[in-house]
Amino acid sequence: MRKNLHYAFLASGAILLTNILTQAQDRFAYVITDIQQTSASWTSLRKLNLQTGVYSDVLLNGVDVKQAAFDATTKKQIEAGADARYGNYMQTAFSTGVAAIAYDKKNNRLYFTPMFIDQLRYVDLKTMKLYYVTDQAFTNLGNMHNDEGKIVTRMVIAPDGNGYAITNDANTFIRFSTGKKLNIEQLGSLVDDPANTGISIHNRCSSWGGDMIADDAGNLYAFSAHNNVFRINTETKVATWLGPVQGLPQGFTINGAVVNDEGKLLAGSQAYAQSWFVIDPKTWTASEYKTPNGVYLTSDLANSNVLITRKNTTTEITTISKRELSGTDKIQLYPNPVGNNQFNVLFSKLSAGNYTIELTNVEGKQVMTQKVSIGGEEQTQTINLNKNTAKGIYLVKVTDFNSKAVFTQKLVVQ
Repeated sequence: MRKNLHYAFLASGAILLTNILTQAQDRFAYVITDIQQTSASWTSLRKLNLQTGVYSDVLLNGVDVKQAAFDATTKKQIEAGADARYGNYMQTAFSTGVAAIAYDKKNNRLYFTPMFIDQLRYVDLKTMKLYYVTDQAFTNLGNMHNDEGKIVTRMVIAPDGNGYAITNDANTFIRFSTGKKLNIEQLGSLVDDPANTGISIHNRCSSWGGDMIADDAGNLYAFSAHNNVFRINTETKVATWLGPVQGLPQGFTINGAVVNDEGKLLAGSQAYAQSWFVIDPKTWTASEYKTPNGVYLTSDLANSNVLITRKNTTTEITTISKRELSGTDKIQLYPNPVGNNQFNVLFSKLSAGNYTIELTNVEGKQVMTQKVSIGGEEQTQTINLNKNTAKGIYLVKVTDFNSKAVFTQKLVVQ
């Protein structure tokens, strides 16, 4: 009875979450532009009405040397230190340009990072004051001058309340908290799904630049400037290539993306001045977005809407509950991802006998094999990987005494 009440609570909570995510959708997007409509200096913040296609005047001049900045922790004003060459310019909000912003609706903040300055910053949208995180580096990558791979171009606030950001080369995946105590956490490198067929999240020609949105199931969606779409699992860090967006004209690059109030995606470009486009996530096809006065070139967009991917949350939770209660999960891997070259295989009420655990890489090459004798009750087998085992995705397969596969699952080694 207690278990039934527990799962009923989970189901009702999931319904509530779905209702929250589908109601009170933002009908606007914050936009990084230049002062001029067709210029490409990413120093001005505007707001776009998604229903009318009308832009606001400049909300924040990101290169105003007179605007004060405050420490995000102490809330004390930061004293400007004049540079011999640039004066106070490097301390302005959008100095060196901005290509990554994220809207925190709960706290009414707009997070951002300048392209060549390793610092997380935010605008308090209620007061329009600027706050810089000075006690923690954002990427820990040091000097970014003339190294585009280190630039953060994709950032979003997910439904879990955390912010996520990715560098151009996807070798640096970051999570940051948005509560009273702001903490920046380095999650490591993203990992390509073996099914990506050569389209890597790390490839400069196909996957750099762009923007990122979140969904209601713990995933992120990264759009590259070359119009490719990747789904990223925030737990495993696996990036799965979903394909290119279809229907975009030659010369259009996706540099900003948000979910609109209809559940579709709006994409803006820093290179294509004729129009923006609406993308249907069911087919990844684009159609022109009509605006009365043309569009601004943009380096990034942000609002708080998320992509709704769970068609029937109640049904999904019920299915999981039935599986857990019936005890059909006889083999489990943990931890996954693997961080110290060691993982465990849990056998639960499996038929007694001899089994083989096999690990293969994405090329199908066998990395290790280990035999184990199961007595029929719950049993855990620890697998130690060679310390030289390369980071990436592997396939764990368990076969029985008749060489029949009884279990397969992907394993991420990081």
